[in-house]
Amino acid sequence: MANAWLAEVGTNPRGRARQIAHAHAAFLATGALDTGSVPVRDVVAQSWLRSSRARVNPDTDPPVMLLDDDLTTYRDAHPLARVLPVLRDLVGATADDGRHLWAVMDATGRLLWVEGHPGARARAARMNFVAGAQWDEPHAGTNAPGTALAVDHEVQIFAAEHFRHTVQAWTCAAAPIHDPATGQILGVLDVTGGDAVANPHSLGLVRAAAQVAESYLGWQRTGRDAPWLPARTAPPRLRVLGRPEGVLRIDGRELRLHRRHAELMLILAAHPEGMTGQQLAAALYGDLAAQTTLRVELTRLRRLIGNLLQSRPYRLARAVEADFIAVRHALSHGDLASAVGAYPGPLLPTSDAPGVVELRHWLDTQLRGAVLASPDRRVLHAWASRAGFDDLAVWERLEAITPPRSGHRQSARVRVRELRADYGLGEPG
Repeated sequence: MANAWLAEVGTNPRGRARQIAHAHAAFLATGALDTGSVPVRDVVAQSWLRSSRARVNPDTDPPVMLLDDDLTTYRDAHPLARVLPVLRDLVGATADDGRHLWAVMDATGRLLWVEGHPGARARAARMNFVAGAQWDEPHAGTNAPGTALAVDHEVQIFAAEHFRHTVQAWTCAAAPIHDPATGQILGVLDVTGGDAVANPHSLGLVRAAAQVAESYLGWQRTGRDAPWLPARTAPPRLRVLGRPEGVLRIDGRELRLHRRHAELMLILAAHPEGMTGQQLAAALYGDLAAQTTLRVELTRLRRLIGNLLQSRPYRLARAVEADFIAVRHALSHGDLASAVGAYPGPLLPTSDAPGVVELRHWLDTQLRGAVLASPDRRVLHAWASRAGFDDLAVWERLEAITPPRSGHRQSARVRVRELRADYGLGEPG
């Protein structure tokens, strides 16, 4: 028996979307549905009718109701704030890996948290799918979180099933979260993305995550920890940017790593899939045959970090948050300001390990190239003030794009002259 709450996509999603779009256009033109011939699910048809009665404009974005401090204060006091870390564990990684979004809505239809892939967040912001916006049906028409709130049931909304045109490029699945004591809706959990979300797994994911959140709230109310939830510990964090040695924070301890151990941690963090002994020896020493020396260093490192270091292949047993990975991630997602802000200097600048040298050169080159190509004076100034302080090209670029009467323009001009003098280039032409 077909699941009425699951989108009927079939083997040709685009054809199905066009078919629904024609039915949607006919409904907007006439205000009536021919349930005998219109190829839409009843849950969607009823939502279209509610949206129409609420006079939702299919070409207008919903309003943003909460901003800045008001939004922060309201979210911090909301009951679902207590289960947000649990939801991040259950849904967050899946959304980010799949280039999707996940969101939490309150019982009045306001989005409280919208997280996930940065590119998807930027696209969604163009239709006001942002924290603080009102996405219940009377304001946003048919959409998974708004419709789940209206019918108090998990539901998937596919493409042209959305009432508003700007949302029809998306597919979403949502499930309500209830107060375990009263049964009242506290809010709705939603996953939003492209056609990949149009499958039974996305609906099952939000339903299961909502049920875990409800159970977790119930256990919190009794003062006990949910037995199936592991103790939450911060992941290990490695700092290797702008310093000759590394610092590893693990299990509440902060370990200072000498250069060789820092190099090992860095290389393994950059290769979470693992490395053979030959690969690791080549990356560390530039010598495939240096495996005996490598094993000695690995034994010493294991005494420090315990079972975090695994073998066959050599790898880290848990994901490690590393400062250079955060910079690389921000850079790859176009967030240049964050990348520059998180970059205090080169990667283990005194290391000559081939694997480190390669990573250091790549990161420096990519970041500097992006800065030089940026039209953002703030990014250029941040880079020039720290890692690029001795970079003549950066200071010349900053001088060129800064307004003539700005104090920053004068500072940039002075630094350009200093650097040109240091390099024996004389006064600029």
